[in-house]
Amino acid sequence: MTEADVLTLLRAALRTASLMAAPILIAALLAGLAIGLMQALTSIQELTLTFVPKLLVIIIVFWLTAGFMAVSLLGFFETKVLPLFFS
Repeated sequence: MTEADVLTLLRAALRTASLMAAPILIAALLAGLAIGLMQALTSIQELTLTFVPKLLVIIIVFWLTAGFMAVSLLGFFETKVLPLFFS
């Protein structure tokens, strides 16, 4: 395994991790913005109010995108990792 192989593998791993994390991070960002807007409009500044809705959104998005994440991770291992060790 050469240095170029390692760098290619790391680049692909970071890309796969970013693609897998993106739906959850975007959902958490949008939920946080919506809750922050509601807090600003109603003048309710309760810190715990943001935690539960964000957690629920994250769990729902994770549940909906778990198949996509599994396929992405499996594709990464099949196309990038296994050929390096078994060639």
